[in-house]
Amino acid sequence: MTRILVVDDEAGMREFLSILLEREGFQVESAQDGHEALQAAQKAPFDLIISDLKMPSMDGVRLLEGLRKFQPEIPVILMTAYASADSAIQAMKLGAYDYLTKPFRVEEIKQVISRALEVKADRAGVFPWSAEPFPQPVEGLIGRSPKMIELYKMISKVATVTGTVLITGESGTGKEMVARTIHKNSDRASAPFLAISCGAIPEPLLESELFGHVKGAFTGAVAAKAGLFEVANGGTVLLDEIGETSLAIQVKLLRVLQERIFRRVGGTEDVEVDVRVIAATHQDLKELIRKEQFREDLYYRLNVIPIHLPSLRERREDIPLLAMNFLAKSSQENRRPIRGIAPEAMEMLLTYHWPGNVRELENAIEQGVALGTEDLMVPENLPETVQAGPGAADSQVERMENALPPEVSGFAPSSEKLDLDAIVSRVERDLLLEALRQAGGVQKKAAQLVGLSFESFRYRLKKYGIDPEEGRQTPSEA
Repeated sequence: MTRILVVDDEAGMREFLSILLEREGFQVESAQDGHEALQAAQKAPFDLIISDLKMPSMDGVRLLEGLRKFQPEIPVILMTAYASADSAIQAMKLGAYDYLTKPFRVEEIKQVISRALEVKADRAGVFPWSAEPFPQPVEGLIGRSPKMIELYKMISKVATVTGTVLITGESGTGKEMVARTIHKNSDRASAPFLAISCGAIPEPLLESELFGHVKGAFTGAVAAKAGLFEVANGGTVLLDEIGETSLAIQVKLLRVLQERIFRRVGGTEDVEVDVRVIAATHQDLKELIRKEQFREDLYYRLNVIPIHLPSLRERREDIPLLAMNFLAKSSQENRRPIRGIAPEAMEMLLTYHWPGNVRELENAIEQGVALGTEDLMVPENLPETVQAGPGAADSQVERMENALPPEVSGFAPSSEKLDLDAIVSRVERDLLLEALRQAGGVQKKAAQLVGLSFESFRYRLKKYGIDPEEGRQTPSEA
């Protein structure tokens, strides 16, 4: 008979799981902490252990560490009501089969148990995940929603392999933070992590920044300079906003990924490097491929390990946790005695659409702290867009639709042909101007309004020759 050990300091949870599992035909024993669990596992083997993460005396992580020493093949499912990036990734790296957040559904834990036992049987004693010790804490990733738990698991799997990673997701979702987390938990953690925003640097300068240049390569090159790949040798390079690169730069990046060599600008010698490349973008690269703006061969070289980050709208249950974390940080930095968020203000945070995602939420909390004078953050402290509620997004779209040219408000006569690229360019330019106008010329805020990173927004301003001061005029005046 399959034997399962339930470990939890709450008697009610031990009893609930014991009854549930015995009804499913399992033989169940229980323990109230890690010490009791280790003693039980040493006396007789178990097929599966289900343990709480937070327990007095010995918690779930230390239990995992103890089990690794004498029975590393036992699958362990960890449960917690206080999920975090640190605990989830550490648990997975130490060998936990899965990681569940309380409260969970009965069917959910049944399915996880079934899969864990199948894995144990199929692998015949082979430990499912890497049993290397977790190198250091993870900083910055916050959330305990199912989507974030899956993200933590993915990071724990990919950190110790060498494949190229492509991180996708809307602006403000934390793509660079995920890249840094992967690096910190990899074998390259002691080597450099260097990031560059491909959309913020003009092409000639970008090539030099990436690959370096030799003395005299161009006007102003008074000395040789090592590029990003050379400086990061042995470490990790993050190519942020990879979709903004030119086709010429893409060819050079493809060579680095395929052959691990490149040439400095103006140079004739190949330079060998050993770097792990992580690329990030908020754009649809497949659509750019269709438009012949992105190389398909480079896409497949980058998309070895895809990671998609959920928008904040997709994990609203994490908003209170994020908001309180940002509140504590900002209150301490600004020496403000704000200790919490009023229910009315929290409701606004929960219902707002957050086009700028986590970055916008952090900015909103920082504004609330700056304007707050009481011990609780109240609605009046929050940005006007957040106070406006769910309908703010619709009204914003309506205002921006006024910038659309007449020819796209309906179908063109069949006898006429429209220049789609020209129309799209004009629409994009007008929307950028409209966003600048609504933001009072503040580029960072305007970028958030149209869901772009600050670097991508600035790149588009340069692309269309827009002076930020034009945003203080209406599109028709520009």
